[in-house]
Amino acid sequence: MKNLSKKDLLLIGLMLFSLFFGAGNLIFPPFMGESAGEKTWIVLLGFFITAVGFPVLGVIAVAKSGGLTNLAKRVNPIFATIFTILIYLSIGPGLGIPRAGSLPFEMAVAPYLPENISLKLALFLYTLIFFSISYWLSLSPSKLVDRMGKILTPALLLLILVMVIGSFFKPLGGYGIATNGYETSSFFKGFLDGYLTMDTIAALNFGIVIAVAIRSKGVNDEKTVVSVSIKAGIIAGILLAIIYAMLAHLGATSAGRFGVTENGAQTLTNITTYIFGKPGVILLALIFTLACLTTCVGLISSCSQYFSTLTNKISYENWVRLLAVFSMIIANMGLTKILSISGPILNAIYPIAIMLIVLSMFNSIFKDNKYIYGLTILFTGIVSIIDAIGQMGLDNGRLVKLISYLPLYSEGLAWIIPAASGIILGLILKLIKEEFFNTKEELQEDFSN
Repeated sequence: MKNLSKKDLLLIGLMLFSLFFGAGNLIFPPFMGESAGEKTWIVLLGFFITAVGFPVLGVIAVAKSGGLTNLAKRVNPIFATIFTILIYLSIGPGLGIPRAGSLPFEMAVAPYLPENISLKLALFLYTLIFFSISYWLSLSPSKLVDRMGKILTPALLLLILVMVIGSFFKPLGGYGIATNGYETSSFFKGFLDGYLTMDTIAALNFGIVIAVAIRSKGVNDEKTVVSVSIKAGIIAGILLAIIYAMLAHLGATSAGRFGVTENGAQTLTNITTYIFGKPGVILLALIFTLACLTTCVGLISSCSQYFSTLTNKISYENWVRLLAVFSMIIANMGLTKILSISGPILNAIYPIAIMLIVLSMFNSIFKDNKYIYGLTILFTGIVSIIDAIGQMGLDNGRLVKLISYLPLYSEGLAWIIPAASGIILGLILKLIKEEFFNTKEELQEDFSN
């Protein structure tokens, strides 16, 4: 049995961080800090739960259960198939990968192009280069640790560090007043903002990539693979928390100088331009592109590895080609169309993913019990899906009105009480079943005597 060196463990941790840290992770914290102002650190506490805590727990849950499919099978085999495919499609070619390809262009390239250049043509050329590099990097998943852990991730962290250090030499100002809803439900607003990173869902995908990366270092013992996955998740989580805190602080200090902008990209543009002048635009473009590239590679690789297990007719390499080309086509639809459907989809899937992870953390108590897993996910799913349908405007208001009476509905967390009810009811049914079988065995024993 081979043990992983501390250097290799650190590289895998850096690789996992880079898989998580995409453009969304870059733009949401500064915008959040800009809007939260004096409430920034309260907001960050909620944000850390869904943007750091659950992603790390997701990696651990998938590692311990031997994959997302095995984890979801604790609910139901049919649910496992549908939910796993839905997760991979939403975080992959249906949403996550195209967003990673179009976001850096529209946020850090398009605003600075000459007026006589066609944006559609420029987007096509940018995504062609972007997805070609992503395709090449994804073809060899066993080399991702070296390529991402040694090169791409350190480069990304260095660029972010340059921006943060620059703010010390040219301070932006003090924290502003909380706005945009952060002044009242600060903690819950931060909790919901963590959804937008998509990392809890991504964590359920990246378990495969991390396992392959660990085995590529000669580690084949399953217990060691799980142990290394947990340690890598903790390293990635610590880095995420530090970077988020830095970016949120920058955003909070920028509000007094620039006011509240429309999105986090504008916030970062204002910050880098103020600190570095015109070269700041180049710095920001590099940060955006690297952040999105590393995430895109991880998503293409994890999705290809999963889909290649569903059929022997299409190899991993061909899945990489298909996903890269398809995602490039979707990316050329434009960021606005992609983001318009992301909110409702995330609100439908995220609570289910969170509760699946929570249940797995207490599986030593629940012991794969179908009642607990089934009822919890059922109750959570009903509420989260109704909420998503309402957001998409597909409901006449009756269903949404029903869940509006639930506690925490106004904070966007109406699913929490139903989820807790599912756990309690499942435990009761579990105890009744155990008591019934114990009584039955005692009667049989008395009868035989």
